[in-house]
Amino acid sequence: MSLAILHCRAQYGIDAPPVTIEVFLSGGLPAFTIVGMAETAVRESKDRVRGALLSSGFEFPQQRITISLGPADMRKTGGRYDLAIALGILAARKQFPKTALVNLEFYGELALSGELRCVPGMLPAVLKAHEAGRGVVVPTENRAEASLSGADVYPAASLLEVTAHLAGQAPIVPLDRAVPTELAQARNDLVDVRGQQHAKRALEIAAAGGHNLLFVGPPGTGKSMLARRLPGLLPAMSEAEALETAAIDSVLGKPLVSADWRRRPFRAPHHTASAPALVGGGPGPRPGEVSRAHNGVLFLDELPEFNRNVLEVLREPMETGVITISRAARQAEYPAKFQLIAAMNPCPCGYLGDGQADCRCSGDRVASYRGKISGPLLDRIDLHVEVTRPATTVLRSDNADAETSATVAARIKNTWCVQMQRSGTSNARLEGERFAEHCDADDQCWALLENAAEQFNLSARAHQRVLRVSRTIADLADERKISPSHVAEALSLRCLDRRP
Repeated sequence: MSLAILHCRAQYGIDAPPVTIEVFLSGGLPAFTIVGMAETAVRESKDRVRGALLSSGFEFPQQRITISLGPADMRKTGGRYDLAIALGILAARKQFPKTALVNLEFYGELALSGELRCVPGMLPAVLKAHEAGRGVVVPTENRAEASLSGADVYPAASLLEVTAHLAGQAPIVPLDRAVPTELAQARNDLVDVRGQQHAKRALEIAAAGGHNLLFVGPPGTGKSMLARRLPGLLPAMSEAEALETAAIDSVLGKPLVSADWRRRPFRAPHHTASAPALVGGGPGPRPGEVSRAHNGVLFLDELPEFNRNVLEVLREPMETGVITISRAARQAEYPAKFQLIAAMNPCPCGYLGDGQADCRCSGDRVASYRGKISGPLLDRIDLHVEVTRPATTVLRSDNADAETSATVAARIKNTWCVQMQRSGTSNARLEGERFAEHCDADDQCWALLENAAEQFNLSARAHQRVLRVSRTIADLADERKISPSHVAEALSLRCLDRRP
């Protein structure tokens, strides 16, 4: 009888709880048993492990093999445990010292040839292993994301490489920590947008304070074009933010792209997307679009065309910055701190209020169309701005005087620095005491706000959002206090409040 103990981690959400793998060889009729709430892919690992061991030149033991994956009440999924199981069998047969396993964690799916295949969710696991003071052995294809963690990472291409390392015959050199430093230029530049100064100003304010924004206007006026230029105005992610975003991509099995390392994500799901596609779900459950847009931008084009029930699921993550997906056994929590930018037509045909085309929609159709966006959801959008059709003379101009994204981004970066030094968060997320301290307004401002609230029936949430936008406008103007002109501009950027 012989026992070997190894360490690994499961994947649930972006959490990586520890898993202890115990391999016990005993006498009796040959059998291979895996216990510990192992799903089908894990139970099938016994066939992959047998094939990999034989292909690598090892003898497969004709004994009773029992694999225990603990804790027993936590579901184990995927092929990430293959390498640890194979090494446990070899350690129990004394192919290398068991002491070599103590301070390491092992990950990798085995091919029948003995090669190691990449596994999803590697970055969260390696970060947790680093916190626990252990090194990690990973497939070569996972080396880029694993090297971000700061842990001792030993990349291997096959089972034989790992066994040679553990036996001291051919040690694997650990990777140096490699955090990408390059940041590619924005793909879409604001200078390409002709005219639309009012919309550009709203876009700058939204970028400077992290505010949600809705563009309303006829087809072809540049709403989507403006929205796709928002990421190019936002400051690059910090290293901590980049790690959070990379961890979500890792769970989805997406390879790390160095040029996108600190660029804020931009997600634009089609309006036929379901609620699980937007917020996440499935048996895993897997992250949805709101989590893939974490620390970046979620763009919803043709907003009223989305199913109303789908749009309603956005309300909670827009407020809390997280999405919790509940299942019978446990919950998975994914970060979802995104900036929403949306676009819509003023009516079903798109030409209501357009001076160059006639609207064919009745009042009931217009009301029904706009009614797909509920009041509570609209309340959570700080800015709703009309985008009108530009004049032909503007379209023909050379646009030489227009500002580039780099110029506007420099102003926005300065404003972000002011916010971070003052409160540690963007103006859009000021809450509690920090909101009361930094969004304080004088009597003139309150009189203006109260008059607008009475006239347009603003909610208490809308009050706060107007003040947050006013704080951002004051920051862009490098002014310490909010003035009536800042409040007036913030109110002017809420066009849907002024409509019946």
